Amino acid sequence: MSSILKKVAPIGEARDREILKDAATYVYQERPQGPVQAHVFFPQMPTSGPRPLVVFFHGGFWENSTPAQFVPHCLHFASRGAVAVAAETRSGSRNGTGAIEAIEDARDLIRWLRHNADTFEIDPDRVVIGGAGGGALLALLTAMPKPKHLPPVDGLDCRPQALILFSALVNTATKGTAASRFPDARAARAHSPSQLVRRKLPPMLFFHGKSDRITPFDEVDRLRRKLRFWGNSCQLIDFEKADHSFFNFNVSHRNFELTIGAADRFLVDLGFLQPDEASDLV
Repeated sequence: MSSILKKVAPIGEARDREILKDAATYVYQERPQGPVQAHVFFPQMPTSGPRPLVVFFHGGFWENSTPAQFVPHCLHFASRGAVAVAAETRSGSRNGTGAIEAIEDARDLIRWLRHNADTFEIDPDRVVIGGAGGGALLALLTAMPKPKHLPPVDGLDCRPQALILFSALVNTATKGTAASRFPDARAARAHSPSQLVRRKLPPMLFFHGKSDRITPFDEVDRLRRKLRFWGNSCQLIDFEKADHSFFNFNVSHRNFELTIGAADRFLVDLGFLQPDEASDLV
């Protein structure tokens, strides 16, 4: 197991409060429903030049705010020299909002981070966005729409250079719990990654359990095939007999290690991170 495991506090609300103490918390948008925050983890080692940025959107289908889900991942990538962000968006339980507002927040957060690139010492050309479940859909929707449907705002783009996706929700074109979080069926279909495949998308890495009954594996595998057909780089790493939450640190330490190790190597291969010769990741 990696040293990151020793930095994570006990599970539960106390853990959430404790591990978020390691972050610098910023309000990146003031919405009518209240402020929206991002928790930023900076590398402790000195670096020369701008650093890669890795942003994670938590799961939960935009109902509850649980940014602590990806704090272990943020701590890992901060230890590797990246600026890492555990993002919040507006949620149903806190703000009475749904998927559309969360999508708007996700895009605005990436623009806000790029606007503050000098302050945070980040490289706007090495932006990685990750997420789980509905948070993975948010990540995909920063990248997949055509440029004419998702143009820069005030010269700031929300599109990443790579995506890392866990138990991803990729199809909201059919009826289901996730689709019901959109205003109507037309909006759900328009925001379904399964309907947005095109050429020249960023490299993607998917992790998915074959026994996932919340976001079915077959839908992600179908998306992978479509992405590759259109000439995109897409990897899907499957886990036998694994369910929707298999990758979380508090569910399986081993699967956490396997997925964080593969994600690390993915970014090394892209040239976003330097090889870590001393790594003890599986």
